Amino acid sequence: MGLVEPIDALREVGAMLWQRGWSVGTSSNYSVVISRDPLELLVTASGQDKGRLTRGDFVRIDASGKPVASGQPKSSAETLLHVVAAEQPGVGAVLHTHSVYSTVLSDLYFPQGGFEIAGYEMLKGLAGITTHEASIWVDVFDNTQNIPILAEQVRERLSDAERPLRHGYLIRKHGLYTWGRDLAEARRHIEIFEFLFECVARRMILTGELRAAAF
Repeated sequence: MGLVEPIDALREVGAMLWQRGWSVGTSSNYSVVISRDPLELLVTASGQDKGRLTRGDFVRIDASGKPVASGQPKSSAETLLHVVAAEQPGVGAVLHTHSVYSTVLSDLYFPQGGFEIAGYEMLKGLAGITTHEASIWVDVFDNTQNIPILAEQVRERLSDAERPLRHGYLIRKHGLYTWGRDLAEARRHIEIFEFLFECVARRMILTGELRAAAF
């Protein structure tokens, strides 16, 4: 497939996420699957301002997370996390953001391993959920510079027979990873998760739960 179209689509998403304050500085990374067999992804290059991505700020990588050709920029240190998600059937795009609410909640709920979100109408924006009378569990993984180990932990949870990761997860004091069948669905999942995270945090502030949890 040609690369200009997916590159420009990722640039557009990057600009939107930057404008929303979910990908500030050089944080975050995004990818789309450009080949399923063999698996190849187009991933944002490391250290780039996501609000001003150019067509040269992307790397084509293989199933091991390595560039498929020489002369490309360095890909994100978290490339393997994109590969692990893209290995799942039906995943066509992966997005990672660093919002304030995802960062704070990931730290607050790390001791419990995650937290539940239930009853919100906006849950229906996540693929496969058709009623507000639903609940999701948002897993929180510990932050580490050892990405291969973290990637294996995520891979194990993705294939968990009893409670597999379905839509996304958080990394402690870091941010959100989510995915979709295509870039449009992955972008929608970002928007839904961020709305729900803000609802959870603001409710805790209004009810005093946040102060109680902090102590």
